[in-house]
Amino acid sequence: MQKKILLNGIFLAATAIALWLSYRALSKFSLNDIETSLSAIPWTGFALSLFFCAVSYLCLTGFDYLGILYAGSRLSWRKAAVASFVSLSIGHNVGLAALSSGAVRYRYYRRWGLKNEAVAKIILFCGATVGIGLIGLAGICLALFPQSAAKLGGMGSFAARLIGFACLAAIVIYLVASAWLRSEIRIYKWRFSLPTLPIALAQVAVGIANFTAVAACLFWLARSSAGFFETTTAYVMANLSALVAHVPGGLGVMEATISFIMGKDASIGALIAFRVVYFFIPLAIGIPAFAISEWYYSRRESRDNSSSNETVKAATP
Repeated sequence: MQKKILLNGIFLAATAIALWLSYRALSKFSLNDIETSLSAIPWTGFALSLFFCAVSYLCLTGFDYLGILYAGSRLSWRKAAVASFVSLSIGHNVGLAALSSGAVRYRYYRRWGLKNEAVAKIILFCGATVGIGLIGLAGICLALFPQSAAKLGGMGSFAARLIGFACLAAIVIYLVASAWLRSEIRIYKWRFSLPTLPIALAQVAVGIANFTAVAACLFWLARSSAGFFETTTAYVMANLSALVAHVPGGLGVMEATISFIMGKDASIGALIAFRVVYFFIPLAIGIPAFAISEWYYSRRESRDNSSSNETVKAATP
C-alpha cells in the first residue's frame, strides 16, 4: 500500500513539474510574440516538423520494444508503444529520466506482468540507447562536418574530426563486443550482459534515427540558411550537454541550437514552435492517456478483487 502511494506521488509530482516547466518556457513571451512568431512559419515547414516528430516518437517505441527483447520478455509492440509514448511525453518535459519516464515505465510493465529485474533491464536499455544514438550521430556529424562542430564547440576541425572518429570507433567496439561477449560483465557490484548482435545493430540504428528525426523537426521550423547536417550537428552537441546536466525539459538546448544555426536572425518562433510540436503536443496527449489508463486499470483491479472476495465467501462453509 505504501509503495503504491509513493508511486502515485511520483507520477503526480512529475506531471505537475512538466506542466510548470511548460508554463515557465512560454511565460517569458507575450501572446502577441507567440502569435506573430508562429504565423511567420510556413505551413509546409510546420507540417514536416509534425511528421518528423511522429517519426521520432515511433523510433522511441523501438527503444522499449528492443529493451523487452533484450530482457527476454514477451510483450506486444502495441503495449511497448503505449508505455514508451506516455512515459516519454512526460519525461521529455521533466528531465531526470530515471525518476520520470522510468517510473511511468515501471508502472505499466509491472501491471503487464513483467518482473522487477526485466523492467530494470528495459529502463537501462532505453537509457543506453539514448547515449548510443547521440554518440553515433555525433560521430557521423563530427567526422563529416568538422567545420560546423568547430564553430559551435570552439575546437579545431582536426580535433572535431578526431572526436568524431573516436565516437564511431566506440560504436564499432560496442557492436563487436555484442557479437563476441556472451558472458556476464561485472563492474564493481553491477552485473549485466550485452545484447545480441542483431539487437545491438537495431539499437544503434533506431538510436541514430531518433535524433536525426528530432533534428529534422527543428530544421524545418528554423527556416535558416544553415544546412540540415549543420543543424543536426548543433542539436546533437547541445543535447549532449543537456544530457550530462539532466536539464529539465531540454531547457537551453533549443536556445543554443537555434542561436548557432540562425545567428543574428534567431527567431523565437522556431523555439516556440519546436517546444509546441515536440514537447507540448505529446504532453497534451500523454497526460490524458496516462490518466485514462490509471482509471481503467484501477477499476479492473477493484473488480478483480471484488470477484476474488466473493469467490472466497462462496467457498467458505
